[in-house]
Amino acid sequence: MQILRKVKYENELNPEFTSWLSTIPGGERVRECMQCGTCSSICPVSIYMDITPRRLMAMADSGFKDDVLQSFTIWLCASCYACTVNCPKDIKITDIMYGLKRRAIEEKVLPRRRFAIPILARSFVNMVKKNGRITESRLVMTLALKIGLLHLLRMAPLGWSLMRAGRLSLKKEQVQNKEQIKTMLKAVEA
Repeated sequence: MQILRKVKYENELNPEFTSWLSTIPGGERVRECMQCGTCSSICPVSIYMDITPRRLMAMADSGFKDDVLQSFTIWLCASCYACTVNCPKDIKITDIMYGLKRRAIEEKVLPRRRFAIPILARSFVNMVKKNGRITESRLVMTLALKIGLLHLLRMAPLGWSLMRAGRLSLKKEQVQNKEQIKTMLKAVEA
C-alpha cells in the first residue's frame, strides 16, 4: 500500500507564483485577505468547488501554484462578482479568478479529470474569433464531440425541447463585419 503525503513543505511552494499574483489585476491586495470567509459563504457555486474561494486566496498567496491551477474552483467561478462586492477588504476575487484561469490556460494546466469548462471556453473563443459570435447549437455539438457523444445523447431531450420552443437554432450565426471583431480581439490579446 502506497502512502500519499498531503503535507507540503515550504521549499515545495512557488515564491514566483506569489510575486506573479501581486501583478495581476486585483492580486495586489490578496495579502490583505483576513480569511473571514464571506467570499465562500456568498458564492452560489462554492458547494461544487473543490477549494473554497477563501482557501484558494490563502493558497495562492502562499505559493501553492500547482494546487491552485489544477483546482476546479477557478473554472467553476460564475463571475457573478458576489464575492468581490461583499469582500470587507475590497479584494477583487473575481478578477483574481480570471487571472488564475488565464495562467492555467497559458501553462496548459487543466483539472485532472476530464472537465468540460476549459473545453467549452476554448471552443467559445475559437467560434467568436471565426464568426464574430457563437451559435449555441454548434457550440453544444462541438463540446459534445470533444467530451463524448454520451453527453450529447443525455442532453438531446433538452435540446429538442429548446428547438421546438424556438430557443435553439441550427442556423449558423455570424456578424456582418468579422474583420472588426478580429481587430478588436487582436488588440485585447496584445
